[in-house]
Amino acid sequence: QVQLVESGGGLVPAGGSLRLSCAVSGRTFSTYAMGWFRQAPGKEREFVAGISWSGGRTYYADSVKGRFTISRDNAKNTVYLQMNSLNAEDTAVYYCAADPYGLGSKTARSYMYWGQGTQVTVSS
Repeated sequence: QVQLVESGGGLVPAGGSLRLSCAVSGRTFSTYAMGWFRQAPGKEREFVAGISWSGGRTYYADSVKGRFTISRDNAKNTVYLQMNSLNAEDTAVYYCAADPYGLGSKTARSYMYWGQGTQVTVSS
């Protein structure tokens, strides 16, 4: 059973920063591609950032490129999302997701395991 637990969300003023963490249970984390998605009220879930199993490849949604950074620590079974220069449009519930086949994708259906989400609210 693979479990993902996000943390680090909260309320932050526009222009501020947050770092989200996602702790993943299981011995094969280092083989998973990982992704972050978000869902704002009344909107569909959207891709934010992804990282390959080794961390050697990262990719981002255009809306966050240059502001967000995804990283992982395979020794700690954890993936991170550093979010800088936050604005009101970044307000959403953020989810981490695991792709056990290690391929990585910007498509939610490629990911088998999901966390419960953490709320990020940016005040303007």
